[in-house]
Amino acid sequence: MNVLKRLKQDKLAMLCLAILLLIVLLGIFSTVFAPNDPLQVDVRHKLAPPSAEYPLGTDNLGRCSLSRLLFGIRTTLGYSFVTMVATVSIGTLVGVFGGFSGGKIDYGIMSLCDVLLSFPSEIMILAVVGALGPSLIHVVVASIISKWAWYARMTRTMILNYSEKNYVRFAKVSGCSGWHIMRQHLLRGALSEIVVLATLDMGFVILSISSLSFLGVGGQSSMPEWGMMLSEAKNIMLTHPAQMLLPGIAILTVVAVFNYLGDSLRDAMDPKYVYKRKKGRRK
Repeated sequence: MNVLKRLKQDKLAMLCLAILLLIVLLGIFSTVFAPNDPLQVDVRHKLAPPSAEYPLGTDNLGRCSLSRLLFGIRTTLGYSFVTMVATVSIGTLVGVFGGFSGGKIDYGIMSLCDVLLSFPSEIMILAVVGALGPSLIHVVVASIISKWAWYARMTRTMILNYSEKNYVRFAKVSGCSGWHIMRQHLLRGALSEIVVLATLDMGFVILSISSLSFLGVGGQSSMPEWGMMLSEAKNIMLTHPAQMLLPGIAILTVVAVFNYLGDSLRDAMDPKYVYKRKKGRRK
């Protein structure tokens, strides 16, 4: 409750939550708010200025920019959310199992994580997508493969710290099963820290998926996706720069919201961190 109370007192966090909720609702009900079909091509209205029929104008194929922007919320945020949930779930389960088991099992898991982490994530994503073929689904799979090891190592470190707590030792002495200790004590204790890490990392996932779509290895040209919208607009950037502003501002806004929200969650969970940060500024 103290965390929620401190979070409610943070005006920036509340503003970020309101913006994020608004964006998510616009994406969920994009079929209601979108004035046109985002896939409908009409070359007669190519690069048309804003009007009653096309509130934000049209792109180089005559498609409604506002409709594509709204439907792009589903694609960009939807795939990013799926990527984040799968990555955190796999990494957390592996990290908890390895940290609690210890011995050769822990050593084998961490050795595999070290091998995966020795490669830059961007290079690994490009390699996996290159092997599987250009597709947004393949980008999601590649992102999960490249990131789960980091969460496994972070979770394992948290589990080792919580394993030294007195209540965990008491549970072991009392004869509680390993599954009960992992679920009720270790995982529950580390879950809040994992949520903060995932929130801070959500912006990176959005940028990764959008940038790969921009490079042409993610979404297809007809798909309403923010990175793909940027890719299509780069060819007319000098003559119609507004075409790049719309998806660019959308990506910037969502990434900034997740970053600020992650910082606010971290501050709400660890007031000592805020005190140390303010003390460092005074010095």
